[in-house]
Amino acid sequence: MKFTRLLIRSSKSRSSTEMPTGKDSIQSNLKQNIQKVKEDLGNSSDIIFREIPLSQSGGLVMGLIYTEGLTDQKIINDFVAETVMMDLTNQPEYLSSPSGLFQRLKDLALTIGGIKDVTDFDTLYNSVLSGEAVILLDGYEQGVAVGVQGWKDRGINEPTTESTVRGPQEAFSETLRTNTALIRRKIKDPNLWLESRQIGRVTKTDVAIMFIKGIASDEVIEEVRVRLDRIDIDSILESGYIEELIQDETYTPFPTIKNSERPDVIAAELLEGKVAILVDGTPFVLVVPALFVSFLHAAEDYYQRADISTLVRILRYIGIFITLLAPSLYIAITTFHQEMLPTPLVLGLAAQREGVPIPAFIEALIMEVAFEVLREAGLRMPRAIGPAVSVVGTLVIGQAAVEAGIVSAAMVIVVAITAISSFIFPSYSMSNTFRMLRFPMMGLAASFGLFGIFVGIIAILLHVCSLRSFGVPYMSPFAPMIPVDQKDVIFRFPRWAMFTRPRLISQKNITRGQKSPPQKPKPRRN
Repeated sequence: MKFTRLLIRSSKSRSSTEMPTGKDSIQSNLKQNIQKVKEDLGNSSDIIFREIPLSQSGGLVMGLIYTEGLTDQKIINDFVAETVMMDLTNQPEYLSSPSGLFQRLKDLALTIGGIKDVTDFDTLYNSVLSGEAVILLDGYEQGVAVGVQGWKDRGINEPTTESTVRGPQEAFSETLRTNTALIRRKIKDPNLWLESRQIGRVTKTDVAIMFIKGIASDEVIEEVRVRLDRIDIDSILESGYIEELIQDETYTPFPTIKNSERPDVIAAELLEGKVAILVDGTPFVLVVPALFVSFLHAAEDYYQRADISTLVRILRYIGIFITLLAPSLYIAITTFHQEMLPTPLVLGLAAQREGVPIPAFIEALIMEVAFEVLREAGLRMPRAIGPAVSVVGTLVIGQAAVEAGIVSAAMVIVVAITAISSFIFPSYSMSNTFRMLRFPMMGLAASFGLFGIFVGIIAILLHVCSLRSFGVPYMSPFAPMIPVDQKDVIFRFPRWAMFTRPRLISQKNITRGQKSPPQKPKPRRN
C-alpha cells in the first residue's frame, strides 16, 4: 500500500513538472520567447514560427506563431503577414511608439477576426492551440492574438439518431461555433445569452451554456454554472463526460440529462426555460433540467396535427409497457398463472413447450441476450453489412432455435414484439433504460409471478418519483400533479391551447402568447 501511494505521488509530481505551466510573462527578446515556446511544446512540427522584419534596417522583427491545420493559411498569408508588414513598413511613424504600434496591429487585425492581448505564455499557448495566430514583436513584452481559425469540419448533415419525416433536416456538427450559429438561426432574440468556459486541464475543451434571459430560471442557471466550474479533470472529449459529472443521481438507470443533435429540439427546449450545454467536438448538446416525459417527445410531434401527434404518443406509452413487461408477463403466466389464459391457448402453449427442456425464464433470457448481442453487433459493424447481419442473424437463429427445440415459437414472438417496441423511443438513452430494467423484471416474474411484477413496478415508480433534475421533480407534471401542464404530456393539445410554459421549469414569463382558438373559416360566395 505504501509503495502504491509513493508511486501515485511520484507520477503526479512527474506529470506536474513535465507539463508547461505557462505562467511566465512574455519577455522582450523575441528569440528567447520563440525558443521557450518550442521547448514547452516539444518542438512540434505542426507549430509554425515565422520571423518577419518590419523595418528596412531589420531592427524590428515580428514573430508569427500558429498551428498548422487549425488556422486558415490564406488569411495568415494575405491579411496577417503581408498586410501588417506592408502597412508598418510604409508608415514608420508607428514604430517609434509601443502603444501606437500595438494599437495599429489591433486596427489591422479588426478586418480579420477577434483580437486579444497576450501578456503571458499561458494565454499564448491557449491561443495558438485553439487555432489563433499570435503576433510578437522583438523588444516588446506583449503580443496580440488574432482569430484566424480555419480547420476542416464535417459540415451540417441530416440527423442520424433523431430522424423525422417532417421538419428541419439539419443536425449539429462537431464545431462549437457552428452549433451556436444553428441555434441563433432559430432564436433571433437578444435575450439568448451565451457563456463560455474551458474545462479540462489537458484538453482545455470549450464548453458553452445557452439560455434565454427572462425565461430560464435563475436558480437553474446558477446551478449549471456551479456544477461546471466544480469539474476538475484532465480531459473532456464528449458531452457524455459532462453529463456524468454534473448529473443529480449517479446510481440510476434513468437519464436525468437530455441530449439531442437537432437544433430545432434544442431551440424548443430553450423556449420552455431550459438551459443548453454545448461541448466542442461533439454534435450532441445537453439540456437541463430533463423530465421523464421529455424523453418520450419527438420533434415531429409539434410539426404534425394535434390528433396525429396524440395517437403517436399513446403508441409510445404502450410501447413502454410492452418493452418492460412483455417477457415478464409471459414468464409469470406460463409458469404460475395458467388459469388466466383460455383453455385452447393454454393447450397450444403446452404443446409447444412439451419438447423444450429449459424453464421459461432461461428460455426468455437466452433469446433476449441473443437479440441484444445481435443488435450491438449490427451497430458496431460497417454500415453496409450491419443491418443485413442483424436481420439475417435474428431470423436464422430464431428459426433454428425453434426447430432444435431449445425455445418455443411463442417465446420468439414475444421477444420479437419486445425488441420492436424498444425502437419506438425517440431517445436512445431512455430506450437503454428499459432494456436494462427488462432483465430484473424477468427475474421477479420467474420467482414470484405477477406479485413480483407488481413489486417491481412499484419499486420503479418510487425510484423515479424520488429523482430530480437540477432541482425539478423528474416525474412532473405527473408527480407532483399539475393539471394545467397536462396539455403536452400524453395528449398534445392544439397549438393555440398551449399558451403557457411548464410551471416548474420556467417560473418567470410563463405565458407564450394569448389564448385564442382559431375561427372557423367561412366559405366564399360568388
